[in-house]
Amino acid sequence: MSLKQLKLDPSQIVTDPKELAVYGKDWTTYFDIRCQAVVFPKSHEDVVEIVRWANETKTALVPSGGRTGLSGGAVATKNEVVVSFEKFNKIKTFDPLENTIVCDPGVITEEIQQWAEKHDLLYPVDFAARGSSHIGGNIATNAGGIKVLRYGLTRDWVTSLKVVTGAGQTLVLNKSLVKNATGYDLRHLFIGSEGTLGFITESTIQLTRKAKKLQVILLACESLDKVMAVFAHFNSKLVLTAFEMFSDIALKKVLEQKHLPVPFETEYPFYITCEIELSGSEADEALLGEVLEKAFESEYVVDGVIAQSDTQAKIFWRYREDISESVSAYSPYKNDIAVRVSKVSPFVKELDQIILSSYPDWIVVWFGHIGDGNLHLNILRPEGMTKENFVAECQKVDKKIFECIEKFEGSISAEHGVGLTKKPFLNYSRSPEEIEIFKSIKKIFDPNNIINPGKVFDI
Repeated sequence: MSLKQLKLDPSQIVTDPKELAVYGKDWTTYFDIRCQAVVFPKSHEDVVEIVRWANETKTALVPSGGRTGLSGGAVATKNEVVVSFEKFNKIKTFDPLENTIVCDPGVITEEIQQWAEKHDLLYPVDFAARGSSHIGGNIATNAGGIKVLRYGLTRDWVTSLKVVTGAGQTLVLNKSLVKNATGYDLRHLFIGSEGTLGFITESTIQLTRKAKKLQVILLACESLDKVMAVFAHFNSKLVLTAFEMFSDIALKKVLEQKHLPVPFETEYPFYITCEIELSGSEADEALLGEVLEKAFESEYVVDGVIAQSDTQAKIFWRYREDISESVSAYSPYKNDIAVRVSKVSPFVKELDQIILSSYPDWIVVWFGHIGDGNLHLNILRPEGMTKENFVAECQKVDKKIFECIEKFEGSISAEHGVGLTKKPFLNYSRSPEEIEIFKSIKKIFDPNNIINPGKVFDI
């Protein structure tokens, strides 16, 4: 195979080993990177050319966005060519009647949020990696984040897609129609496909109106059961935008690493950062006060603070959003899991017992999107243990963890995708029949298996 046959400007093809080491990986740290080149398309036509060349030369391609994934979905390990979309990155048009924007795949999520803000609008899909993740990657993984409770997933904000399939076909999916009862909506196959069916080259994103007023509150609880009681109580009375839980260990790691102010004089087992949408009326403010008072009277909550400024609200959010970065030095072994909200408390209790009995001396950091049932389990690598030995030990208990998830009818990957890390365990969330259908769909869109092969499942 020859890269010279690829009809791109030479500046769009990189083979420097140092660059390959950067673009061949995502935020996972347990894979040996091996790729032959990185190519940088700047247009839909460039992507069509790359896919044509890949089919002719039988070269595997790995899509690369902001490389913030945590499942190995954008990792090159078998001498693939990485397709980076970072230079294909413009917000192109705005429809002020429908409040939609048309984006290249390499547009950074935060740029969309800032663009919407300048136009007094909101792009509500939000998460800690907003400053580096790409919209194309968000779509490919159906990104969730901290405001799914109120606004849903990325899927709910994509009105149209333009894609290049693994077979080299160009498809325009849904064309931003609100109503379109003309057969299968293939747009939704590409959303969450982890780049296994083809490449997204353009997306139309729906924006919405901003909330009139948001109130951020930090609460402390004595148990996870109390956290769930607070959620049920608040959710029945208030409009919740976000409801995030984290453990005392998680908070301690953030305070150690980020030197933020200690929120309470007393330490508690669990904390909640919640955001509430208010109309700005006196009645709404009074209702919030009544709901909080009831939470204290019922002993759901033992301490709490209402943010008095934007600065304080941002600090409350940092207690939650800085967790992943604060534990990164420990090379944590991550599980991103989900069950129905009503099953969270018994599920976590059972899972805790599995981990404690397997590794009683290891540090486990819990946090998650309690309002949608998504929990993040981070096992910290003990000092002195090699990454290889640590991963091997963690994988021994994975089977027990995923058996527990299967028992509670949950998901082994709520929002990070399957990629390479969860591929061996896909059967705990998907039936054999479903997986066979996945493979059949893959073969239709990518008959030569050149687009992100080996991710999610093997063919």
